[in-house]
Amino acid sequence: MMSDKTRLLLVDDHAVVREGYRRLLESRPDLTIVGEAASAREAFEQYRLLAPDVLVLDLGLPDMGGVELIRRLVQRDAGVRILVFTMHREPIFATQALRAGALGYVTKSSAPDVLVAAVYQVAARRQVISPDIAPELAFALLGPSGGLSEELSPREFEILRLLLDGCSAEDIGARLSIAAKTVQNSHYQIKAKLGVRSDIELTRAAIRLGLI
Repeated sequence: MMSDKTRLLLVDDHAVVREGYRRLLESRPDLTIVGEAASAREAFEQYRLLAPDVLVLDLGLPDMGGVELIRRLVQRDAGVRILVFTMHREPIFATQALRAGALGYVTKSSAPDVLVAAVYQVAARRQVISPDIAPELAFALLGPSGGLSEELSPREFEILRLLLDGCSAEDIGARLSIAAKTVQNSHYQIKAKLGVRSDIELTRAAIRLGLI
């Protein structure tokens, strides 16, 4: 019966990629795809309307970033179950996604069975990290530079990511639905937290963290 199936919402702006793992997941008799979204705003609306059991989310979305979307979904529903499925292997992305409230983090370079297994783990409210990044993530958290990524809030992380993409304060404010002044204040706070004084030093710090 349909009610016995785990209901999934897929969020990825690449339709061909989305179709590929849709077929993989729907090959399991106890999983069903109830909706798809290509942007953060679509995803938020679809989640509100469909109330899926698990949301499978790519971080690279065209409007707001996936980390900010995770933060907003958790604000709306503390019980939301989110599995990040992304190309980003850098520990800072995994750290920020998990801090924002995701239960799982799987890279797109993982074997298909890793994704399927992670869906079941997240549906059961268990945390899961794909094996290909687990050692790097542990090292980053325990190593001397791990504290840098820990200093940034999920929103500050998204603002930093957009700043590095060359977006203006006004553009970032429009994407995140906040004032440009708030973005400017956050820009200052980000530099202070990372211990840098200029945007050039900020870029160098971002390179060390794997954001560039």
